[in-house]
Formats: sequence, structure tokens, C-alpha cells
Amino acid sequence: MLDKNESYDYQQFAKPLQQVVSIPNPLYKSLQGIYFIGQTPSLFVSNSSNAWAALVNPRDSCKDLFVNVLTISNFSTGIITAEIWLNTNPPGDLAISSSVSPANTALEPQPRQKVLLEYVQSTEGSPSGGVNIYDRIVPPNTTLASEEDGKLIIPPGGNFVLFLRGSSNEAIKTIVAFGWWEK
Repeated sequence: MLDKNESYDYQQFAKPLQQVVSIPNPLYKSLQGIYFIGQTPSLFVSNSSNAWAALVNPRDSCKDLFVNVLTISNFSTGIITAEIWLNTNPPGDLAISSSVSPANTALEPQPRQKVLLEYVQSTEGSPSGGVNIYDRIVPPNTTLASEEDGKLIIPPGGNFVLFLRGSSNEAIKTIVAFGWWEK
């Protein structure tokens, strides 16, 4: 509170001492060159076959995997159940997706991810071991997006698996995509 004889110098408060800018964490990670995005080719599920996609952190990566976002696109009229698993052993003969890129393509040289995006297009088995942390239903002709904001942290040797089950006699076409950072 000012006394009657004190003056108030508005100019000393009119200009901020320093500028603060707020940016979303994924953008910050992308600017650092540690944010990656990728997707699987088409996967097929039915009531007699399953598929899966996973972010797999190799034992020798020396990085933690931070899961940021996942999407599951259902291109069919059947319903897909997506089971989200941590550190499980998924079935089938896996393949590694080549559709992976750093989010920041302006950097030279381009950053290389350590985490692998693995998938199985169709299998009859189910995961063993690990923990099924939650399930999601993917309606027909829909893309389900789920933002995890990096709160799921997978150390070297662990994985984050989306295990997909179909509800139809017909093959349901789906594609899975992920966004993650490594630190």
C-alpha cells in the first residue's frame, strides 16, 4: 500500500523481466529430436484370428520409452476389441514396421529411434505374461485415438502392446499408429 507522499512507477511493472512461452510437451520433444511416429501396415482380425502392434524397447537401447499417443483405425463394419498390455509375450511371427520417422524432419542428420514398432498381421494365439492394463472398443469405420501423454514409461527390455481381437466372421482390416519419445 502506498503512503500519501509515495509515487507509483507504473513503468517498472509494464514490461516483463523475461518472456515465458508455453509449448506442448510433444512439440518440445520433437524439437529435441527425440519424438517419433510410426504405423503398421494393414492388420487383419476376426472372431478366429487376432493381430497386434507393439512398441518394443530393446534391452541394449539405454533409453526409456515414453508412450504418448496411439491410434487404431477400423476400416470395416465389425467391432474390434483392443487390449493394451505391458511387458507381455505376444504370439506369432513378428515383423518390424518400416513406416517410422522422427517427428522433426528438419533436423540434419535425422535422429534414429532405438524403439522398434513390431507387429503381427494375423495370429491365433494370445499374449502370455505381462499385464493387460485396459481394453478399448473400436467401433466400425472409426479411428480411436488415445493420448497417454508420456505417463506410460517402458524401460529397456519392455514393451507396450496393442492386442487386437475381432468380432466378425469376416476379416476386419485395421491399422495401428503410435507417437512416442525416447530419453
